[in-house]
Amino acid sequence: MTAWKTIYLPEAREDLRRLDGSTRLMVRKAIHKVLQNPLPQTEGGYGVPLGNRQGSHLAGCLKIKLLRVGIRVVYRLRHTEHGMEIIVIGARADSEVYKVAEERLRLQGLENQNNAGIEDKG
Repeated sequence: MTAWKTIYLPEAREDLRRLDGSTRLMVRKAIHKVLQNPLPQTEGGYGVPLGNRQGSHLAGCLKIKLLRVGIRVVYRLRHTEHGMEIIVIGARADSEVYKVAEERLRLQGLENQNNAGIEDKG
């Protein structure tokens, strides 16, 4: 079995940095555990699939729930790179973490489109 690697969006790395020391350690441990098998639970992994619920468009993303501290980690899999891409790390409060994840993915998609356009002009 090929090992998965962790890929952080720059904003997610900043999310992690902003946590207090003990919470940061718990989040890192949870990510490391899930990294062993980040596939969805439906495929025998640890990831909890998200979808297009309550107005969010996060199909294809998964979450890690740290219940004791009320933190959620939203990630998606990059199968070609064998990577677990961390999109956001934040408090669950009023589903804010999911709104942030959706916005970051939207902006990343726009950035990728703009870069593709530049590359195509060659």
